[in-house]
Amino acid sequence: MDNNQFVLDSKEYSIGLRELTVSTKKDEWGNEFAFVINGIHIFSMGADYIPEDCIYPWITKERIEALIRSSVKANYNMLRVWGGGYYPSDTFYDLCDQYGLIVWQDLMYACNVYDFTEEFEKNICQETVDNVRRLRHHASLGLWCGNNELESAWDHWGISETHSPLLKGDYIKQFEYVLPKVTKAEDQATFYWPSSPSSGGCLDNPDDHDRGDCHYWDVWHGMKPFSDYRSHYFRFCSEFGFQSFPERKTIDTFALPQDCNIFSPVMESHQKNGTANGKILYYISENFRYPKDFDSLVYVSQVLQGIAIKAGVDHWRANRGRCMGALYWQLNDNWPVASWASIDYFGRWKALHYMAARFFAPKAGYIYTEGTKAVISAANETLENQSLTVTVRIRDVELNVLFEETVEMTVKAQSSIHVLERDFADVIGSKKRRVFAEAVYTWQDGTTSTEAESFVPYKHMDLLQPQIETSVTEKDGTIEIQISADCFAPFVWLEIEDDVIFSDNCFDLTSEETKTICIRKEDVLSGKVLSADNVRKTLKIRSLRDTYEQ
Repeated sequence: MDNNQFVLDSKEYSIGLRELTVSTKKDEWGNEFAFVINGIHIFSMGADYIPEDCIYPWITKERIEALIRSSVKANYNMLRVWGGGYYPSDTFYDLCDQYGLIVWQDLMYACNVYDFTEEFEKNICQETVDNVRRLRHHASLGLWCGNNELESAWDHWGISETHSPLLKGDYIKQFEYVLPKVTKAEDQATFYWPSSPSSGGCLDNPDDHDRGDCHYWDVWHGMKPFSDYRSHYFRFCSEFGFQSFPERKTIDTFALPQDCNIFSPVMESHQKNGTANGKILYYISENFRYPKDFDSLVYVSQVLQGIAIKAGVDHWRANRGRCMGALYWQLNDNWPVASWASIDYFGRWKALHYMAARFFAPKAGYIYTEGTKAVISAANETLENQSLTVTVRIRDVELNVLFEETVEMTVKAQSSIHVLERDFADVIGSKKRRVFAEAVYTWQDGTTSTEAESFVPYKHMDLLQPQIETSVTEKDGTIEIQISADCFAPFVWLEIEDDVIFSDNCFDLTSEETKTICIRKEDVLSGKVLSADNVRKTLKIRSLRDTYEQ
């Protein structure tokens, strides 16, 4: 107010009361890295967020909310705001508060070397003060992180050999003295972490698996197989990723039919990771048969991306306690492009995002195979003990049951459990290319999920061509699609003319039972008024067997 008692300025805040910090206490494996809400250690699940558009005025509240809602639908509890982007608008944080997402907030420094002059110090201190004051009241704010990958860069990217050691000293000063001091002066309540990845600072082995957070790129950049994830027990994996192409509707916004070859000039200009298209083909060759056409290749790339990220998340959730977080790179795109995103520029969910909704589910099951052995686990992130029944079957591709065993157990609150490990050589015999393992999870509230895994790479499976039957009905404004198959149909993908979010997609049909897929009014992204008739007319379905002739 001024001297005449007139209000000159005011601001209204929405706040939430909670205690939120990060625990790095010592344990049997080293030092944990776990977000703790009101005294409860949570397993962090989500992705890294980048700016939503190259042209910032095009980022509307509606687009931001659609992205946040899609994150929640995929069972995220956290978003990491990447330090190579920008500080999002107030709307972003308001929506994270509203929808219950924790924000890991990088300060805006990434993958670079900074000359810490007096002028630069003054500039960044004011920038930090402005943003900390703007954001500190948000219930969603969980962590301030000094930068993205600068500590790694100094440790093992080779810049120590090409830059003055004085700049290394500047790094320590900037991120371990000046910025934490400024941040703490404005926000005493929020945990500060010097870099991502980091084991705690001072350039002390920032990729230490037993302390702090890690970024892991040997799968993808290092061309290692997906099974390599199971060799690593990070305390918190805050970045790992795998690329895919966006769906054909998105590609058609920038490419003509004659451009639809992944090595065409247009497709390569929409790929900014150098040899990434070749990497995708390499991983296809390791896992699937060569796709028969461009559309099949696009679909297979998305399946590949999904199973890559799932392999990491499954392993780390199965080892809850030792690992306490998995944030994949990345949630979104800022232009139509081949990328690591699980949601493309137009808000269309890739296969990965549908898979994330399943592997990030509060109650989830996991299965992997090695040779003729299957390992089955379950995770319960709820606050209550859960009774669980798991039915394990070995089926052939004709859906005949060759083995069945039911296991009953209680999964304690916020824990994972080993369900079954068995060598099925006696069951499989010489049929390794024609069988798969199936685990059906039934929880005490009646919710069910099914996990399936082959014993050989899918490229070596003798898959049959499934006859998939559907019926489409409408009830209370919701479209229901009933779908079934007469044989094993992995990675079934649905699409219609309109842009919608299905209740599930890119799923396996492992029995003759009918699966119900819903489209709700609020999940129509764009298109005509949704009707059962329109869905019947435009519904297209593919599974893995449709991608090759022989």
